[in-house]
Amino acid sequence: MTKVSPKYLCWYVLLVFCTLVADVYAVSGGDPQSKAPVTARKFMVAAAHPRAAGAGYEVLRRGGNAIDAMVAVQFMLNLVEPQSSGIGGGAFLLFWDDGEKRLYTFDGRETAPFAAGPDHFLAADGEPQPFWEALAGGRSVGVPGTLKLLETVHRRFGSLPWAELVRPAMDLARSGFEISSRLARSIASAQEHELDGFAATRAYFFDTDGTPRQAGTVLKNPDFAATLARIARHGSRPFYEGELARRIVEAIREASNPGLMTRQDLARYTVRLREPVCVPYRVYRVCGMGPPTSGGLTVGQILGMLSHFDMAGLPRIDAVHAYLESAKLAYADRARYMADSDYVAVPVRGLLDSGYLKRRSALIDLSRAMDKGRPGNPPRLPGPNWAIHKQSERAGTSHFVIRDARGNAVSMTTTIETGFGSRLMVGGFLLNNELTDFSFRPRIDGRLVANRVQGGKRPRSSMSPTIVFKNRKPYLLIGSPGGSRIINYVAQSLISILDWRLGPRTALEAGHFVNRNGVTELEQDTAALHYAAPLRERGQDIRAREHNSGAHAILIRDKELLGAADPRREGVVLGD
Repeated sequence: MTKVSPKYLCWYVLLVFCTLVADVYAVSGGDPQSKAPVTARKFMVAAAHPRAAGAGYEVLRRGGNAIDAMVAVQFMLNLVEPQSSGIGGGAFLLFWDDGEKRLYTFDGRETAPFAAGPDHFLAADGEPQPFWEALAGGRSVGVPGTLKLLETVHRRFGSLPWAELVRPAMDLARSGFEISSRLARSIASAQEHELDGFAATRAYFFDTDGTPRQAGTVLKNPDFAATLARIARHGSRPFYEGELARRIVEAIREASNPGLMTRQDLARYTVRLREPVCVPYRVYRVCGMGPPTSGGLTVGQILGMLSHFDMAGLPRIDAVHAYLESAKLAYADRARYMADSDYVAVPVRGLLDSGYLKRRSALIDLSRAMDKGRPGNPPRLPGPNWAIHKQSERAGTSHFVIRDARGNAVSMTTTIETGFGSRLMVGGFLLNNELTDFSFRPRIDGRLVANRVQGGKRPRSSMSPTIVFKNRKPYLLIGSPGGSRIINYVAQSLISILDWRLGPRTALEAGHFVNRNGVTELEQDTAALHYAAPLRERGQDIRAREHNSGAHAILIRDKELLGAADPRREGVVLGD
């Protein structure tokens, strides 16, 4: 039994109380009316589940910094929102170190096994496997990076002991938590796609008669508790080199649709420190993550094109139309040029070149929609003329934001890709299906695809963790889950807050308008549908669709923090 020192006994008592209250909220599925904006002066955390936000809050309350809170939040998310993220997946982190006045961006994206090649997802007849057939089992699993990311960054910037940050999730895994309405719905939905097709996931997520576990059921995870106990004592080593590594590889290689991962692949995994991708926008500087995610570049391109329009002064329908047209053009460039820059010469500077984006913005006609955007020819274009590849990631993922009392800030997007990942479960956590983010076809019309499978390569992502600066200080922390729609969710929220001066809560609640260089999606049952008729008149191909963003935001205004959680999920904001 874990001993609790008298120094932290009060903290544990308060944590139990906070999490009991959080469970009431979580099991209800989340009441949007209760998600009023939260204000604070010292620190704040916004995360996708009340338990996770509570774990981060307690770390900050005890004097921990944003990185300490990040570790506690991610481990708790792995337990209570297992379908979305965890140590079996990958993540991108933006971290503002207020002492150094420096923005760090860390790449914890999964990698392809070194034995994987361009034909990884091709069937015997040379055609790509169907998506769901490719997903279930070991073949879709990339080498996980989240745990190594947590450890790497905590060693460099953390202030509280590692084991203390692991302990809340470990203890809750032993005692159990109540399944929320959202998790229950996710389990039932994933049963249609083989979640009950593997012994470990069947035993954990389903009753003995095969019925999906219901909301309110107390779910215990002793296997994950044991995994976390090893991680608390030994860090990431058991995962990447020890007994857990052996079990991960065994599960992948012995599963149906087996994968190619080896223990050497796990042992060789490294976190990459990348250069931030930043663009000027009005009086702000908007910074995101660069390749292998397309998020920072594509959001940056959208904003760069829209900087040539008076988005605040235009009639709202004109502004929305301009946004949709800019998204078409940005997604067109994404489809051709963006991939892992360690393997592909991505023209990062050319894609964000102010002259290039001005020329691209001139293609936007406020009176008439283009059918589809075509890739441009950015300056400083290196390498071959890649094939156009539209591989849309499935919706999943989680995002959280943190600001501590010292002024440090975190914006982190974390994922196991599609909900419940590959369906393989080892040590109480799910393994990702991240390799399905690669192009299944290595060539299209005789041209190589930049985002084709290659050994050791990181698949392209749309994750868009973002920090906006004003007067060289963090002003807005934001990001969202949502597959390839993430870019739209984040870009729309930025325009809503920075141009239209909406508060974070109003911006996150607003109905979505999305274009990924095709049809225009307006979020059903929201005010976004009011744009349908005038957009059709301009030639937009309109579809009403359900959207499942999960954005979280913290606006830093003078000495006040203003936070909001997307009402479409069950996240909350906590702060002092």
